[in-house]
Amino acid sequence: MTEPVRIGDHAFANLRYIRDAMERATAFTSIPGVGGVIIGVSAIVTAFVAQPLRGDRWLEAWLIDAVFAAVVAFALMARKASRAGVTLRSPAARRFFVSYFAPIAAAALMTIAVVRAGDHALLPALWLLSYGASFIASGAFSIRVVPLMGICFMMLGIAALFIPFGNILLAAGFGGLHIVFGFIIARNYGG
Repeated sequence: MTEPVRIGDHAFANLRYIRDAMERATAFTSIPGVGGVIIGVSAIVTAFVAQPLRGDRWLEAWLIDAVFAAVVAFALMARKASRAGVTLRSPAARRFFVSYFAPIAAAALMTIAVVRAGDHALLPALWLLSYGASFIASGAFSIRVVPLMGICFMMLGIAALFIPFGNILLAAGFGGLHIVFGFIIARNYGG
């Protein structure tokens, strides 16, 4: 005859299930609004620096800015998460990062192919569309304003396919949109 399950064991199993379900359902809210503003200002400066440059020198300026933006975003995201008492390894954060980085990784690989083909003019559209897709995808696991920001980036990416002002559109997206949405996030969601 088997021993009956104690009620305490059953209650702990239920609590564990509820806690896991709540962690899976929570949104990743450690998006740093202040970081968006800093990244936006940096992109506007980069657009001015890159405007007279061509080819690989233009690309180098934007890649340096991308590395700077990644460092700022990660540092301020970690700080915001720490202040909120959450970890960047939570289930919500993992879902956010996986959905965010998939389009970014695709864009990085496509950037290599486009540069090898020698058509730098396609890069603004590629970057804006992919970045927008990353925010639309990751926005499912984050605050409500994130997918809207992604749609705005994609609209600029579509424009970059048809008009020859890629550097200006990069400034409008990575600069202007980051600043606007950074202020919105800082005001409505903290830091």
